[in-house]
Amino acid sequence: MSDLVRLERHGALGLIVIRNPPVNALGAEVRQGIAACLSEAEADAGIRAVLLAADGRTFPAGADISEFGDAPQEPSLPDLCDRVEACPKPVIAALHGTVLGGGLELAMAAHYRVAEETTLLGLPEVKLGILPGAGGTQRTPRLVGIKVALDMMLSGLPIKAVDAERLGLIDEISPLRTLRLDAAALAADVDAPRRTRDARSQFDDGAACMADIAKRRALPNRPLASRKIIDCVEAALLVPFEIGLDMEREAFAECLASPSSAGLRHAFFAERAATKFPELASGVPHQLDTIGVVGAGVMGSGIAMACLDAGFAVTVIEQGEAGVTDALSRIAALYEKGVAAGKMGEGALTDLNLTTQMEALSTADIIIECVSEDLETKRDIFAKLGKLAKPEAVLASNTSYLDVGALAQASNRPQDVLALRFSAPVQRMGLVEIGVPEGANPRGVTAAHNLVKTLGKTPVRSAAVPGLIGNQMLSAYRAAADRLLLRGAQPAQVDAAMRSFGMPMGPYEAQDDEGLDIGWARRKAMKNPDPEALLLPDILCENGQFGRRSGKGYYIYNDEGKRGAANPEMLTMLMGERRMRPLPKLEVTPELIQNHLLYALINAGATLLEAGTAARPGDIDVVMVHGFGYPRHRGGPMHEADARSLFEVSRSIAAFAKEDPAHWRCAPLLARLAAERMRFAQYQAAEAQK
Repeated sequence: MSDLVRLERHGALGLIVIRNPPVNALGAEVRQGIAACLSEAEADAGIRAVLLAADGRTFPAGADISEFGDAPQEPSLPDLCDRVEACPKPVIAALHGTVLGGGLELAMAAHYRVAEETTLLGLPEVKLGILPGAGGTQRTPRLVGIKVALDMMLSGLPIKAVDAERLGLIDEISPLRTLRLDAAALAADVDAPRRTRDARSQFDDGAACMADIAKRRALPNRPLASRKIIDCVEAALLVPFEIGLDMEREAFAECLASPSSAGLRHAFFAERAATKFPELASGVPHQLDTIGVVGAGVMGSGIAMACLDAGFAVTVIEQGEAGVTDALSRIAALYEKGVAAGKMGEGALTDLNLTTQMEALSTADIIIECVSEDLETKRDIFAKLGKLAKPEAVLASNTSYLDVGALAQASNRPQDVLALRFSAPVQRMGLVEIGVPEGANPRGVTAAHNLVKTLGKTPVRSAAVPGLIGNQMLSAYRAAADRLLLRGAQPAQVDAAMRSFGMPMGPYEAQDDEGLDIGWARRKAMKNPDPEALLLPDILCENGQFGRRSGKGYYIYNDEGKRGAANPEMLTMLMGERRMRPLPKLEVTPELIQNHLLYALINAGATLLEAGTAARPGDIDVVMVHGFGYPRHRGGPMHEADARSLFEVSRSIAAFAKEDPAHWRCAPLLARLAAERMRFAQYQAAEAQK
């Protein structure tokens, strides 16, 4: 019998306990152990009922998705659920923690369910591009009805125990620390199994059930997994249980084999890997209580509000009384919007200290600089912070493109300095890149990592180079788009193609939104500007056309800021630059645009990997998904490169280079891996073994 599952006898009760930390995932050995314990309990005449429970922080939080795609091992989770439901003795599931996916499917196969009051229950498989494949699409609607079942499965969001009891998903709620006693009491009261497969009362109003299904099916652009969920839930209503299970298993296999599921599963594992910084093994952070923010513009205000909402005391420094007033107005607006949306607790502003006095930062645990992208201004701030901050404080910069090493040296305590780059807008985007210079104190890196996690965001480690991972990738993406403009594409064509690809905005819409003057200021400060760079955005700025804020940029905007047609003045400027810099013209299609921009990202990612800026290909994918809106179901550019084959990507880049050698050159790592017929995933595995 497996060491991960044990059977205990307590009078007439057989207690099956799962112990597979950290989340009791239902891997093959756990499934085998449950099946063996169940057989033993059935054969024991002294056991009248079976209680299924788990040690640790949660009842199984799902299947072991690392097994997906491997050769199946018996019993499968669907077969185990059927085995539990067929048990001739009552089976009671004692639920606590996060009962998700396969864990909830196992619980629904039990005959009765008791949940601790803090339990969350859900079926999040759609977020991996699949559907519940162990009877979830058939048992859930039998317990809670068609509408709620579709809500749970199509959203992937969990529900609280109190709602689960009201809906009929569980039978009882147990107070903390009495779960097994309460479940055992229920076991003593029940006389026989009550099998979920036999429940039909939720289907009494067939017309209403079909209306719920039709309503969901009518929504356009449903991904494959969502469409299959609707089909399988409809089957629960219309066909016998066994046929419904067969349909579910066929649909699960189809979804699992789809590119979107592969991309979503890659994103899931990449996110988990990205948060595992090497410094966490040796860095023991101090307690984080107070966060300092220097500069309360759009980024600084957003960071301050995120920290306040997470329960930190926040000290914000601004220049002059006017600066303090403006900062308070921005932070208050974010606060009111968050409270109105139900995303922010009332009273957060009571922990805000807004002042002009830098000395107020002397007690801060982490200080984040967020002033404008001017190196000398930032160096001056870090020189002051190095003197006044307490010895164990972490000094961080939210810089987009500047050299963090120069700021570290200015502080005279370089081991305490990091880049802490939040993606904009802070309140919506989930990425924070942590740029780690050589010699950085692991304690400080760990503290920064823990702050980001506490804020509910995803930390990704980068070498502390200008632009970190994200903005270097963004630069390559925009440069490829600009090159297409010089070769005959229109900004609106590029934007439409990338929206079709799955990006929330095209590159020119996004630049208009953020303000063209931001990039203009950076380019003016560059010592060695790119001679091949498109001049058009600078010409627009020289003419006072900064994008949405000014009413003109790549597009024209009305008084309410709504985007209209392409800016005719911009088109005239673009035609002039094309005449001045003639390049071979392209036959522009959406596919051509998408390939040029995607392959530019892949090429840039390979360069970052070889330079050590990014530790893993998956880290680059996480940055693009969480920081720049890259469609999650595609996995990320490095994952897509593997799916298309690096040989095909490098061959395409070589073809681009023949037509435009000044812009295109295949990254050496990409060329080498392509020649060896390797994938980035194989490269990552090989690097991990070194």
